[in-house]
Amino acid sequence: MKKTFLSKLTLTLFSTNLFFLLSPQLDACTRVVYKGPENTVITARSMDWKDEIDANIWVFPRGLDRSGNVGNASEKWTSKYGSVIASAWDIATTDGMNEKGLVANVLWLVESQYPQFNPKGTKPGVTIAAWAQYVLDNYATVKEAVDDLRKEKFVIVSDYIPGTQKFTTLHLSISDANGDNAIFEYVNGKLKIHHDPSYTVMTNSPVFDEQLAINQYWKGIPGTIMLPGTNRAADRYVRASYYINAIPQTADTRTSIASVFSVIRNVSVPLGISSEAEPNISSTRWRSVSDHKNLVYYFETTKTPNTFWVDLKKIDFSKNAKTKRLSVSKNETYAGETSQLFSDAKPFTFVGI
Repeated sequence: MKKTFLSKLTLTLFSTNLFFLLSPQLDACTRVVYKGPENTVITARSMDWKDEIDANIWVFPRGLDRSGNVGNASEKWTSKYGSVIASAWDIATTDGMNEKGLVANVLWLVESQYPQFNPKGTKPGVTIAAWAQYVLDNYATVKEAVDDLRKEKFVIVSDYIPGTQKFTTLHLSISDANGDNAIFEYVNGKLKIHHDPSYTVMTNSPVFDEQLAINQYWKGIPGTIMLPGTNRAADRYVRASYYINAIPQTADTRTSIASVFSVIRNVSVPLGISSEAEPNISSTRWRSVSDHKNLVYYFETTKTPNTFWVDLKKIDFSKNAKTKRLSVSKNETYAGETSQLFSDAKPFTFVGI
């Protein structure tokens, strides 16, 4: 018995280390979903990035006219649902929850390869900066999004992050109030959709199929005996998978939110750990936690002392309501519920081509 366990442990360590040697270097994030009693569903994510990444919190009402922002062949749509989102440099939606409790998160995936986009063709395009927002604007559930997006009515169009030599390569995770989950990746120019309620954890490289395989190795080793402890994506995936199932299963909101925050903090990267030689080890800049059941969006940044939140039930998402913005990019400090602290603002333009 002991020999079998040690053999499995050795094989696991060898396989994980082999992945480390072969994996590309990238920026990092983690996303994890908690499911508790009485329809409790909570999604958390960390935003890890080598450099400062200015984030602000936005309220978008229903009825906003949107563009894919890739030229004349841009996809056009009008937002069906209102949402609260976190932006990146006010040029992209990286994270958020809509009024139906659907959550969308984009994370880095260096293996991403998107289809060729023809600006003069018949198939419209959507800038990758608006990918998450398109989902939040148009769908109430994961199933609804999967059924529609698998038709590939438009092309996701990527480009370099402005002012950098880094080409934007992302994958998208979505979760809903029913506890359903899906992950969308473009591999070798083809859309691959992973749809299953059990897909509660996502990090960065490798592609999701391989993330599942790596985690499978570790399931045979009790987390109380050993868990992989580095900041790399594979280790964060294993730790998040273990702890999200180890924390108390409770419908008590205070306890469940605190527990999920403790998991996403456990897989965060300390400030200042970024390295030019290893950009895959990137400091956590902020964290969000979305309570699907109670429609509350929690947020905290690394450089401010407090967690604050937005109760979506207190937001006016009606068609003629104002777009609003809460600035957090200058280390502003908030505490508690902040829906009354937003200021009217013009919707930002998604960076395109």
